[in-house]
Amino acid sequence: MRKRKATGPKRQYTDEYKVEAVRLGEAVGVLEASRRLGIPDTSIWNWMRLKRDGRPVVAGAAAGSAKRSAADLEAENQRLRQELANAKADLEIVKKAAAYFAKESR
Repeated sequence: MRKRKATGPKRQYTDEYKVEAVRLGEAVGVLEASRRLGIPDTSIWNWMRLKRDGRPVVAGAAAGSAKRSAADLEAENQRLRQELANAKADLEIVKKAAAYFAKESR
């Protein structure tokens, strides 16, 4: 009897993630998309096969039918803007620290 290698917990992906992974796979190739996203290429291949066969990639509905209200989109947009501002501030701190330590090492 062949032993299966131990894997971590089964990962579950959101419907939006699957749709975007398929788009990326179509744009840059499945292997490159799988490397960029850090997921198995077989997952992307399966999702692409479902799309090709005319079945929805997402569990509940067709991929394009997930309508979101304007308020939801605005809230997400605001959250993403805040996250970007935080990331920029963090990057600025890292740049200053790198310059400081580079000057100290001379």
